[in-house]
Amino acid sequence: MPTDDGLSAVHPQVRALMEAMASAGEPAPADLAAERAEYLDATLRLGGAAEQVSSFVDLVVPSGEARLPARLYVPQHFPEASGLLVWLHGGGWYVGDIPTFDRVARTLANASGARVLLVEYRLAPEFHWPVQVGDADAVVSWARSSEGSSQLGIDPARVVLGGDSAGGQLAVVAARHARVDGLPALRGLLLAYPALDPALASASYDAFAEGPMLTRADMERCWGFYLDGADRSDVDVAPLLASDWAGLPPAWIAVAGQDPLRDDGLALASALSSAGLPVQTRVFEDMVHGFARWGGVVDAARELLVWLADGARERLATTTA
Repeated sequence: MPTDDGLSAVHPQVRALMEAMASAGEPAPADLAAERAEYLDATLRLGGAAEQVSSFVDLVVPSGEARLPARLYVPQHFPEASGLLVWLHGGGWYVGDIPTFDRVARTLANASGARVLLVEYRLAPEFHWPVQVGDADAVVSWARSSEGSSQLGIDPARVVLGGDSAGGQLAVVAARHARVDGLPALRGLLLAYPALDPALASASYDAFAEGPMLTRADMERCWGFYLDGADRSDVDVAPLLASDWAGLPPAWIAVAGQDPLRDDGLALASALSSAGLPVQTRVFEDMVHGFARWGGVVDAARELLVWLADGARERLATTTA
């Protein structure tokens, strides 16, 4: 846990949360199952009340021979919505599921006026890269196919893609692949503190190597689970090494200012802007990694989700891709 000085730049709401966690003195989870359970439990404790939506339905999305659990959310005041936001959840590629991100998806649906598809891609270490990339590609393609769009009740030409943290990495890679899949173009790309640098080489990794909240060692463990020795210079692992950005949709990229991953998102924004692509960037200076799930105790969580949802609303309102 960082010292008081290490928390001086963190918002008081987050500081209080982290100090409460430190004083609780709970032991580290004994195994991966316990860690996944704790990740969900923390979200349920800190996420606040779940917003009401018009409806939701559980379904499965095909990915090769696999069938991925998914949930479709219909916004409360716009049940006839035909636009879709596909959301790929965070969790270091090894934790996270529909219950953990249920509140995030509900807020995104209501704030954007779009349907939201939240999918459980297969997790590490049971499955390694590129399985997760294949799952992300399959979900994004299926949603824009005639079969998928019909089941979802959406217009396949009105789809935006988003994700947070590890899910942000998958979203960037899937958006790059979607440029050449022959299906309607994605309308937008929405990212919250994406994890894009497996080399952990940025200035923000140096500045926040010991946190707060997320450390360099935490991220090395996440990348290790995910990659299991795969080539870290592959652009489908490290998108920031890519040079061909033409054809990506307009992007909204939010980062936390007190986060080792801060510069990952900012570097992507710079690359997209240099390639002539529209990009909106927002830095939540006094926030730490993962704050989107803490809407019950951190006001900026909703602010972040509404900002991303506004991007989705803007893109889905356009008449051209």
